[in-house]
Amino acid sequence: MAEIAVYKSEVKPDWCPGCGDFGVLTAVAKSASELNLDPKDILVVSGIGCSSNFPGFFNSYGFHGIHGRSIPIATGAKLSNHDLNVVVTGGDGDGYGIGIGHFIHAMRRNLNITYIVMNNGTYGLTTGQTSPTSERGYKTKSTPQGSIENPINPIPLSLISGATYVARGFSGDPSGMSNLITKGIDHKGFSLIDVFSPCVTYNKVNTYDFYRERTYKLLDTDHDPSNFNNAVEKSFELDEKIPIGLFYQKNSPTYEDEEPVLKSGSLLNRKKSNLDSSIALEEFY
Repeated sequence: MAEIAVYKSEVKPDWCPGCGDFGVLTAVAKSASELNLDPKDILVVSGIGCSSNFPGFFNSYGFHGIHGRSIPIATGAKLSNHDLNVVVTGGDGDGYGIGIGHFIHAMRRNLNITYIVMNNGTYGLTTGQTSPTSERGYKTKSTPQGSIENPINPIPLSLISGATYVARGFSGDPSGMSNLITKGIDHKGFSLIDVFSPCVTYNKVNTYDFYRERTYKLLDTDHDPSNFNNAVEKSFELDEKIPIGLFYQKNSPTYEDEEPVLKSGSLLNRKKSNLDSSIALEEFY
């Protein structure tokens, strides 16, 4: 098992003190350590937002993309080099707002990537506007009378869209969150780990105490993560009791497994002659 310090970047995180994203950073490092991953075999891709600064704070290959476009970048990298452990990190605004189209299509394709969404229910980088997961009635400087929009629930959305590993973590439970991330990276297929990651500066509603009072672990119940219908049912519990943990997991062929062009391996390992445009298409089909 690699030392956790191996994954520590020379760049210190500039998140607000107490931000839930610190817990996610530590959890990812712990997971990489437990999986004994070499930093050169990890690619972390992000979009725009507080949490999307993640690649700069983690010692591995990293790509800081544009708003909502992290998944297309991660897709290209994974299809080019199947040996890379591709992890996408970002926030609810980046992933469930402008990036939601890419999010859905990546899940239905079952691409073999891990997506960790630091869900704080607000746009923290732009000083606290409503995000796609903000609760109805949430008051901000741009919605002083309260938001009139219904929030997105990413768990059932990911289930019906085809994700083959769906989990929810909480920054206040770093050990449990790390376990979910470890299993998500190790899973072959699209993995979503939605993390309640409180914004201590702008969201005064969804605080650490708010989640501690409401969350319970699916691991402590008789929940069967292979039962799709039960996972969907549990995913709609968002009131007084909110489940965290592994909702659903199944083994299914990935996009890389079934794409005819990739039958002879990833593009990185293909001989140059095999990529020549003069090669007949029947070689691939």
